[in-house]
Amino acid sequence: MVAAEFAYKENPETLVLFDVDGTLTPARLFITPNVKETLQKLRKKVVIGFVGGSDLSKQVEQLGATVLDDFDYSFSENGLTAYRLGKELASQSFINWIGEEKYNKLVVFILKYLSNIELPKRRGTFVEFRNGMINVSPIGRNASTEERNEYEKYDKQHNVREKFVQALKDEFPDYGLTYSIGGQISFDVFPTGWDKTYCLQHVQADNFKEIHFFGDKTFKGGNDYEIYEDKRTIGHSVTNPEETVKILNEIFHL
Repeated sequence: MVAAEFAYKENPETLVLFDVDGTLTPARLFITPNVKETLQKLRKKVVIGFVGGSDLSKQVEQLGATVLDDFDYSFSENGLTAYRLGKELASQSFINWIGEEKYNKLVVFILKYLSNIELPKRRGTFVEFRNGMINVSPIGRNASTEERNEYEKYDKQHNVREKFVQALKDEFPDYGLTYSIGGQISFDVFPTGWDKTYCLQHVQADNFKEIHFFGDKTFKGGNDYEIYEDKRTIGHSVTNPEETVKILNEIFHL
């Protein structure tokens, strides 16, 4: 049965979910008027939501101050912080799950590893603590857009993040953690099962017949992989926001 709040839409039994970085916006940059306009048209037809690994403040920065009003569903940190029509749903915490002792060992190892790797540049905020995960960035999250682009090329050549993730898997095999490389400069560390599929539990009650997902990191190890491959979703792999708009126009005739 269709939720009363969505009954005004042309197809209220279809949900379209979007990754943020590289899908709705260029990496760490802002949504363009064209993408925003496309989403407004789409929202009249179907239910829409975003699911990002970052916290809500970063999504507000990228998608705009009215983000909670612009989407039917807003999923920050893979859905560990979740909103439906602007109202907050139940949330979950990484630190409560892992405990202070294990968390401390994990971060000490990360900081030691960071101090021993060769990198052309370092900036700031190498470990960012979030509600549902930690985000690890070898160059640091304070890097400029130009520095991020430089690092991305360096990382592709030297597999810095890939080697780092392997070292963590070897050191903490029994911690029940998943490591997911996303964006240009970092990777996420979170409990297994707390990937982007986590958000799907929040939409179950609305009984959607179709759930589409758009993401750019849909390869194995990328932070869109699990939800892209999930049996409950129809996955669309894109390389940039322009491609997202193109596919939306083709599917939904906007």
